[in-house]
Amino acid sequence: MDINEARNYIGKEATIKGWVYNSRSSGKILFILLRDGTGFMQCVMAKNEVEDETFARAKALTQETSVIARGTIREDKRSPNGCELTLKEIEIIQLTRDYPITPKDHGVGFLMENRHLWLRSKRQWAILRIRHQIERAFRDFFDNRGFTLVDAPILTPNACEGSTTLFQTDYFGEPAFLSQSGQLYMEAAAMALGKVYCFGPTFRAEKSKTRRHLTEFWMLEPEIAYITFEENMKLQEDMITYVIRDVLKNRKDELDIIERDTSLLEKVEPPFPKIYYKEALEILKKHGKAVEWGDDFGSEEETILADTFNKPVFVHHFPIGAKAFYMKPDPEEPNTVLAADLLAPEGYGEIIGGSQRIDDYDLLLEKIRENNLSEEDYRWYLDLRKYGSVPHGGFGIGIERTVAWIAKLPHVRETISFPRLLGKIYP
Repeated sequence: MDINEARNYIGKEATIKGWVYNSRSSGKILFILLRDGTGFMQCVMAKNEVEDETFARAKALTQETSVIARGTIREDKRSPNGCELTLKEIEIIQLTRDYPITPKDHGVGFLMENRHLWLRSKRQWAILRIRHQIERAFRDFFDNRGFTLVDAPILTPNACEGSTTLFQTDYFGEPAFLSQSGQLYMEAAAMALGKVYCFGPTFRAEKSKTRRHLTEFWMLEPEIAYITFEENMKLQEDMITYVIRDVLKNRKDELDIIERDTSLLEKVEPPFPKIYYKEALEILKKHGKAVEWGDDFGSEEETILADTFNKPVFVHHFPIGAKAFYMKPDPEEPNTVLAADLLAPEGYGEIIGGSQRIDDYDLLLEKIRENNLSEEDYRWYLDLRKYGSVPHGGFGIGIERTVAWIAKLPHVRETISFPRLLGKIYP
């Protein structure tokens, strides 16, 4: 029996295969908290109800000892999952000694060095289950709307987001790079399948130590043929709303474990506020931030803008020089591009970047040259504008920042099982 199914077995005999999370004794009664990966279950053993040998064996259990526990499930409304196991027998698979992560407080550095064990803690367990639900909800959202999952390559011959943040490797004597984004490949796939998305790891060699940055992170990137700029933002609104509602419904226990106040999440629903970049500059000036036209926003500026609305907010129509070469200029405001960033509230900043893509061959070639990019490397990308080009757009959403926001975590290092940070690649 899995612990998360225990409510269905009240009054019945049950066997739990798991690990000892902690234990305590009040003389003749033992209280043992077991975990099995699906949840946590309190087990109670009374000395006068079992053999002396059985009680002594249970009393000798140590943290993270692997066991098989047998007994009867009984209702207990005081328990978080509404029941507990009256323990009759326990089999020790391996008795653990000197487990390094004890109930006392440990420094982050120590915990990161022992990340392979830290994952077993209740908080980290809850976070990873929340992440799983978020990823599942994203997939369900797009799969239910007729999108096709297309896997983008990890090794690429060219940059997408800028050559200064590439990890380079050797590919049989030729230079290759770890992917910064699957977007360019999704544009090709959208011309074949209409509505597509990729979901996988991306890499940025940014020498940043902020709480928002990882060198390896996961992105979900949809790309859609014939979509308009406004439809693109509407899709993002619907997606975020769907995911949050799904997590609130299906991961309430885990959100309770990490003590997440969900009141602001419950208010997230479309339409989201939408402000022009130039309007954002005015808001920032009122808060004493001297951001000039063409400047990008830092974490402080993004926090001010998001806190102004207390819900996700789009900032759109950025200056043409502030965004990537493939973004389409607005015909009515040619000094801006049809691009939007979605800023999450509560200080989590940009979680989505999206835009209309340039669909004109000559204009794209001009932008490639302006940015000193290799025409030969982008020949295949230019082909998409030669053979049946159509208006199209898409966006990318970073999973780790999204998890950090929904779970309200202080640092992205807790959002992924084995984080890769500047100078941190072990374990």
